[in-house]
Amino acid sequence: MAHRSRTESCVWRDSNCVCIFKILLFYVIFYGCLAGIFVGTIQALLLTLSKDKPTYQDRVAPPGLSHTPRSDKSEISFTRSDQSSYSKYVQSMNEFLEMYNDTKQNGDPYEDCGKFPGTYKDRSMEENKKVCKFLRSWLNNCSGTDPDYGFMEGNPCVIIKLNRIVNFRPKAPSNNSLLEELQAKITPNEIPIYCKPKRAEDIGQIEEIKYYGIGQGFPLQYYPYYGKQLHPNYLQPLMAVQFVNVTVGKEIRIECKAFGDNIDYSEKDRYQGRFDIKLTVS
Repeated sequence: MAHRSRTESCVWRDSNCVCIFKILLFYVIFYGCLAGIFVGTIQALLLTLSKDKPTYQDRVAPPGLSHTPRSDKSEISFTRSDQSSYSKYVQSMNEFLEMYNDTKQNGDPYEDCGKFPGTYKDRSMEENKKVCKFLRSWLNNCSGTDPDYGFMEGNPCVIIKLNRIVNFRPKAPSNNSLLEELQAKITPNEIPIYCKPKRAEDIGQIEEIKYYGIGQGFPLQYYPYYGKQLHPNYLQPLMAVQFVNVTVGKEIRIECKAFGDNIDYSEKDRYQGRFDIKLTVS
């Protein structure tokens, strides 16, 4: 009887081991199949995506308008007699404009696209896409010829750019969508930029606002942009704005806008097509 009991016990243990093995095998196969389905789905999805450009852009917002130097809460505050108070702004300008140095735009893939606003450059058929030159020297007083970019004299410069969106073609504004101040200044084939004091009490606190670049804004021959893979050396056009003889000791709110038929503004995004800065010179 004892011998039979030991035999039955062994059979019972062997049976349990087989059951545990079958259960483990089932879960290994089950989760292996799930992992395979997941990996297969991801691979199928990747086959529909292009590494050169976004597949879906139907919900992409109009481009943002940004500026250099950037600062916390968009405040540019400095003391003319204290170089350390504006050195961070000068450093930011130097770093940003480094890629626009005239000496870096010699030879292929750079080409001269003219110093006047022109129509779009369709480069879709180019294997090695050309890049329109944009020379730092075109920014005149804000190009760095003045190493302090006007901060020492209380005439600070700000560099403005329209953020990149792959294949986006900004449309020049129609006359009825333009401010009266711009209608006589701009030419076709450009996205004009206009800056002004935002509050009524700030009007008259800046003697003059000067614009440097090509025309009054961004020329259309620099568009479209084809993405980092296809257009790695692309230089977006810039506009430099210099605020001349700013009233000392007063915070001035300034709003800058880009005008185009497919450039909109949003209350939820203060950089969509425009931006505000607080400027204080002491």
